[in-house]
Amino acid sequence: MADKSDKEQLLVSFKKFSVHGDAKASGKELNGKNWAKLCKDCKIIDGKNVSATDVDIVFSKVKQKTSRVITYEEFQRALRDLALKRFSDQCLEEAVQSIFRLVEEGEPTNVGVTKATKTAAVDRLTDTSRYTGSHKERFDESGRGRGRHGREEIVENTGYVGAYKNAGTYETKMKGEK
Repeated sequence: MADKSDKEQLLVSFKKFSVHGDAKASGKELNGKNWAKLCKDCKIIDGKNVSATDVDIVFSKVKQKTSRVITYEEFQRALRDLALKRFSDQCLEEAVQSIFRLVEEGEPTNVGVTKATKTAAVDRLTDTSRYTGSHKERFDESGRGRGRHGREEIVENTGYVGAYKNAGTYETKMKGEK
């Protein structure tokens, strides 16, 4: 059987994959999507011996009937079920150790993440210092957006016309005349 450090590394890998892509996840349960991702990223799915269908079947076999997630113990059972299928030339214990090693070395990857392009045309179009007209009013001097104040005309119920320069001077004028 695996020693303590191997079990701890396996638990760490389990937690990494269980929280991947879900901010609310506790790290104690692994859903079907993340189980399939773990098997793909850790190269358990090899295309010959183990397919994505095999992974889904093993997941539904080890989980509770009404549950949609598996615990760490069920996760270990699922890996044992896949071990002989993936490493058919090895005995059960060697196959389990090999599959545990694959999972311990694996990390969740972000494949297909869109990267920002950096070309002259994009730089020219997104440079806020070159904006003119009404678009110029939407950004401050540093280039940060002003939010709602830059998009909408916010009505001030002061009783004065919008661009009146002497707004707020009526009362001082009236006191001076008395």
